[in-house]
Amino acid sequence: MFRTLAKATAAIAVVCTAAGAGLALDEGRAGAATPTAGAATRTAASAGAAFTGSDFTGTRKIRVDGHSVNVSCAGRAHRGRPLVMLMAGGGEGLDNMAALQKSLSRTNRVCSYDRLGEGASDQPAAGTLQTMDDTGALLTGVLDRLAGDRPVVLAGHSLGGYIAARYAPGHTDRVKGLVLLDATIPHLTRDMNRTIPADATGVPAQVRDGAIAANEGQNPEQFVIADGPVRSAGHIPVEILKHESQYAEVPEYGPALEKMWADGQREWQRISARSSLTTAKGSGHYIHTDRPDLALKAVQKVAHRAAHQH
Repeated sequence: MFRTLAKATAAIAVVCTAAGAGLALDEGRAGAATPTAGAATRTAASAGAAFTGSDFTGTRKIRVDGHSVNVSCAGRAHRGRPLVMLMAGGGEGLDNMAALQKSLSRTNRVCSYDRLGEGASDQPAAGTLQTMDDTGALLTGVLDRLAGDRPVVLAGHSLGGYIAARYAPGHTDRVKGLVLLDATIPHLTRDMNRTIPADATGVPAQVRDGAIAANEGQNPEQFVIADGPVRSAGHIPVEILKHESQYAEVPEYGPALEKMWADGQREWQRISARSSLTTAKGSGHYIHTDRPDLALKAVQKVAHRAAHQH
């Protein structure tokens, strides 16, 4: 998510922040949009779109609900093939997944975007926390412009994976596959409090407190992530990749933190009857950097299955 904390806190970059930034979401509002509402919004937005996303390569700004959003697209659109939308972790801009986008673009139409508060997109309104409703509405607007009526595969890392997994169940009319690259776990606050006790001190306390502050919205996106159950997206193909090792900097709680993270990844499997969980050998949290071969294979596999769904 955020990579500019001190080394000790960065050991749990999967859950915490850059210098007081963090992540969070409002459980009561997560995934609140319905497929019908999403389709209606898509139709309205597409009517005024200047382009559909199939006619440019490179990076440009688009307007979504009054915001300037930085987007990047590459590769050719093929009939029957979904658009692949890459979603970076918190504190990351388009560059973070650029190599994966380039590799995917050889056989897929693939795009990415900066959420509000990230990269070259607009900042969220000062003093206003964003919820999953807000972030989901932005994603819908981006997809309206870049995908049109084509099916979509969402491939997200860390916070991007969390948002993709929360968004998909309410938008199965459009989202036909998911790839979760060490996605932020569904009950991070609960599990962090269970794993590192309140009387912990030093680095473990920093890790716990940083993660919880992140969940309360202390991050560049001002995005609040609350714990919540995993909702079903039916039978869409889902590939979940988890890191092999991430917590060497907190040895006292390292094994417990690894179990916490692994259990959370298993929770994500509930999103679909066609989900698969794999440990990316030799990787830390940034699987698409440490094992780009596995990330590429997972996205290609889901895109192929999404294109052949009946």
